[in-house]
Amino acid sequence: MKRLSELVVGQVACIHSFEKDDIFIKLMEMGCVPGEIIKVEQMAPLGDPISISVAGYHLSLRLNEAHSIFVEPAAHN
Repeated sequence: MKRLSELVVGQVACIHSFEKDDIFIKLMEMGCVPGEIIKVEQMAPLGDPISISVAGYHLSLRLNEAHSIFVEPAAHN
């Protein structure tokens, strides 16, 4: 298992769980729910923020938000 912040552009993963902090409710409201497939679409030049596709739309996340999401990377991207 990895953190979303550790993935690279083009990598696909399945959301597994969240760290126990205040951000997880906000993330779930934005479509980041366990079992959802995500793909890292873009990263800013300095790595923050990142853009992912989730639940049929693009979402930009700060690195601290992405760091709180645990994912299972797909076997083949």
